[in-house]
Amino acid sequence: MREKRRILGIDPGFGMVGYGFIELDGNEEKILEYGIIKTDPQTSLSKRLVEIYEKISKLIKIYQPTESAVEELYFFRNVTTAIFVGEARGVIILALEEAKTIIYEYTPMEVKMAVTGYGKATKRQVQEMVRVILKMDKIPKPDDAADALAIAICHAHQIL
Repeated sequence: MREKRRILGIDPGFGMVGYGFIELDGNEEKILEYGIIKTDPQTSLSKRLVEIYEKISKLIKIYQPTESAVEELYFFRNVTTAIFVGEARGVIILALEEAKTIIYEYTPMEVKMAVTGYGKATKRQVQEMVRVILKMDKIPKPDDAADALAIAICHAHQIL
């Protein structure tokens, strides 16, 4: 019998970080927790990065994931935004490494393909499949949290 695996999915950002914890028990995916870490745009970037790091570290201690899935950066029109998201992604990965959590990375297209079967699915299609796969009554909100759950599901489908 396979042991249960806890997967943390993360949709990195610096204004908002989506996170979602699922448990994989055999072929069944069960939702444990999801939400966002929202930082104040009036606060300095360095303080926002510390806040993201501390909150991710706390969540890791509470839910103890066996592995994690982080969305890879994709093309940004705004270079400054891409740099800030990259810095946030860096502190997230640091927190995961310090917790000795195995880290996997997936592109947005890989996530869409794993969750919907179509690499160019719309955000709404992905959200609806997250709801169906995790047997939720409603689509998870906000979007960043739904994306994080999709990333966790993507990883679960890779290891099944």
